Amino acid sequence: MKIYTKNGDRGKTSLIGGKIVSKHDIRVESYGSIDELNSFLGLVRDYSKEKEINEILFKIQSKLFTIGSILAHVEIVKTNSNTKLNINPDDTSYLESQIDKFEKELPKLEKFIIPGGSKLVSFCHVSRAICRRAERKITKLSKHSEVDKNILTYLNRLSDFLFILARYFSKILDIPESYW
Repeated sequence: MKIYTKNGDRGKTSLIGGKIVSKHDIRVESYGSIDELNSFLGLVRDYSKEKEINEILFKIQSKLFTIGSILAHVEIVKTNSNTKLNINPDDTSYLESQIDKFEKELPKLEKFIIPGGSKLVSFCHVSRAICRRAERKITKLSKHSEVDKNILTYLNRLSDFLFILARYFSKILDIPESYW
């Protein structure tokens, strides 16, 4: 199989199921933002030396592939029709447990944090911002097409996790946070 098909040379792409849409279709923008987020999380893992965090991030990246695949389908994927294409409240609960675990290690936040301090911390903040953009695009998509509500819940919690992760890396790397 060749990597190039030339089918997209005129600004069109096909969804899973065969429907041809514009490359700027909100569905394509939605799963494209998920792909971008996944790529940045790869950068976070590459810069992190924390085995436990890298395992968490790998699990999140796998879940993002699931979300991207669900969004790329022409029709909503029915829960449990394919266990690999399934997102559920347990996935969000997992993120919440990680947030709670890392947040316990951090000082109370009383001001807005200005992103930066190290490449690793900045990659976490960029990932958080991309996650929020993906969430906005998927919310817009949900006004036109049915979207699994678990996806939006998961992404909302994921952006919270990435914020806490940026703060946690600042702490363990002894990088002072900058406040607004």
